Amino acid sequence: MTATLIDGKAIRDEILEETEREAKALTEKTGVVPGLVVILVGEDPASQSYVTSKKKTCLKMGWHSELIEMPATAKLEEVAAEIDRLNADEKVHGILLQLPLPGDLDEQALLERIDPAKDVDGFHPTNFGRLALGLPSFIPCTPKGVVELLKRTGVNPRGKRLVVAGRSNIVGKPLALLMARKGPGYDATVTVVHSRTPDMPEVCREADILIAAIGRAEMITTDYVKPGAVVIDVGVNRADDPSHPKGYRLTGDVDFESVKEVASAITPVPGGVGPMTIAMLMTNTLESAKRAAGVA
Repeated sequence: MTATLIDGKAIRDEILEETEREAKALTEKTGVVPGLVVILVGEDPASQSYVTSKKKTCLKMGWHSELIEMPATAKLEEVAAEIDRLNADEKVHGILLQLPLPGDLDEQALLERIDPAKDVDGFHPTNFGRLALGLPSFIPCTPKGVVELLKRTGVNPRGKRLVVAGRSNIVGKPLALLMARKGPGYDATVTVVHSRTPDMPEVCREADILIAAIGRAEMITTDYVKPGAVVIDVGVNRADDPSHPKGYRLTGDVDFESVKEVASAITPVPGGVGPMTIAMLMTNTLESAKRAAGVA
């Protein structure tokens, strides 16, 4: 048995088309154009690539978009002042502070500076708390993207044993909270495993749906996967590869080549969860614009 490949790029394109149509309808009805601004501090190559992609997506959809670039030497007060300015700007519906931040900048303090109504990354404690309570909120983009991948490939988590490998604030924790929610697309029986979990492979093998967000290249092998399980690989790692033009290749947290022979469905890296993150950022920004326009 070879697993069905879950094509994140195709699903991303489908969602972006839907979002673009909905945004145009909003603009025609209210005059509001969704606006997203990204703040990039420093010159991290991976971060630069991500923010460029986000800006291109906004511009392609005809949205207001800005990229604010600040030097790695920027002070906390300077970044905070930019956030305050954007909080007050009615053209801006989404503010994204690109992580990680350089130096000793207080990441949490700056994230909390963002108006929760414009926190389209879903990292503000207000949005995180509302997520935990099952209340309407901005959901972090990668967990939200995983939910959409499952939904649009016909995988129903209801009553299924779902294991999340990883407990980060960006993916593991919000994803576990999300999948345990009541309602269509959720209702899973959720277990979280991490580096201190005894016999992690045994726990993972109980999963009908296994989500790998552990941050270690190709750690999840067939020893971790129950035959027929759905495997979602959130990890993005660089593995040295002299045969590759760049000297490295991108790989996930899952040993794709072996696990695809055991799983019933699997996401590749790249091309699986990654493309969904930007799509969910756009849907969150549109939702913020709709709220600002008074549209339910």
